[in-house]
Amino acid sequence: MPWSLLGILLAVCAVACAVGFYKFVYFLSIGYGFAVAFGGIAVLVMYLINPTAAPLWLLLIEAALFIAYGVRLSGFLLIREFKNATFKKTDVAKDTLAKNGEKKMPIFVLATIWITVSVLYVAQVSPMLFRYENGATDFIVPIIGFAVSVLGLVLESIADKQKSEQKKERPDMVATKGLYKICRCPNYLGEILFWTGVFISGITAYQSVGEWITAIVAYICIVFIMFNGAQRLEKRQMARYGDNEEYNSYADKTPIIIPLLPIYHLNKK
Repeated sequence: MPWSLLGILLAVCAVACAVGFYKFVYFLSIGYGFAVAFGGIAVLVMYLINPTAAPLWLLLIEAALFIAYGVRLSGFLLIREFKNATFKKTDVAKDTLAKNGEKKMPIFVLATIWITVSVLYVAQVSPMLFRYENGATDFIVPIIGFAVSVLGLVLESIADKQKSEQKKERPDMVATKGLYKICRCPNYLGEILFWTGVFISGITAYQSVGEWITAIVAYICIVFIMFNGAQRLEKRQMARYGDNEEYNSYADKTPIIIPLLPIYHLNKK
């Protein structure tokens, strides 16, 4: 295991997601996008400083994927946060905040979350680092992985756009058109596909048990997080639309994340 390089990558990811100290949810959202983007850039810089046999063009493609992923995610969330900040300036929002207050987490809790997510983000970017450090020269498997990641990134982008458009048309109903016809959380499906591609891209580069464990654990974590996120989303939707016959009909017939896989609910009805 290239511990020194992993340490450098950890420092980069930790600094990139430190925005979470301003608002802890940023550790898992805006800071997440920053960490992935700057993690990819960090590995590319490592290569430029100390080249290996790994083809530069492959690392350039993967770095571009990580940057595109980070810019899309953090950009989307920053725009949403800006809109929320604008809303908070209204009298209604001020009254609500004054009544409910905003809880601040203890610093040691924030630090624990920060360290934990930083390690996870390093593990997620590690397939690129292992390809660089081990000097893997093959390109067919990485290209297949990159194609899967691009598919996931495109799917996420389209899903977010379709959801926003449909919520404008019908704010009283979940999105049910476009990609939402094939599954109820196509954005989560896109996330899983993106990281599936990243994992695949490194398969021919992993050389030690530690590298395999790092990559596999990171992949399992992201899949678990997506299914957990879908479960929490479904719970909120059931609380809001549970009495809506149209919603129930849609939810009972549309897979929650994986198209064609007959898993319709992650919560008991």
